[in-house]
Amino acid sequence: MITILKISNEEVADIVPLLKELYMELGEESESIEFLNENLINEILYSGLTDIYLAKYDNEKVGIFTLTENQAIYAGGKYGSLDEMYVIPEYRNKNIGKLMIDKIKEIGKEKSWERIDVTAPTEKIWERTVHFYKNNGFVFTGPKLKLKINRHN
Repeated sequence: MITILKISNEEVADIVPLLKELYMELGEESESIEFLNENLINEILYSGLTDIYLAKYDNEKVGIFTLTENQAIYAGGKYGSLDEMYVIPEYRNKNIGKLMIDKIKEIGKEKSWERIDVTAPTEKIWERTVHFYKNNGFVFTGPKLKLKINRHN
């Protein structure tokens, strides 16, 4: 049986390994893994802006996603950002990703979001990931850029 539930502060330690696996699989910058610790995750949860969900398959922790509420004029008001989503590779053929997207859509409706954005890698090796999102109703709208802010200087 597959369950998908919002985590509490007591479950933060359970998600660190899943996030680390996600960042390593994506080839994320080392700083993403450097930032990864229980204190930061607790701060993010405490902010109330981001919720973290854990997917379990027969009580085994197999997936995670994070959703953050944003707002913008171009989006028509409030919208969600799917910041992280990961399913352990050996469970990817068990429909868990689809069930997670269904849960994300349900949450978006409950929160009256106009849309949900996700940044997906565009390199050829990630075609399957982009295809997964498109098969679940997402449409490609272009790349995302970032500007790093050095908060400590």
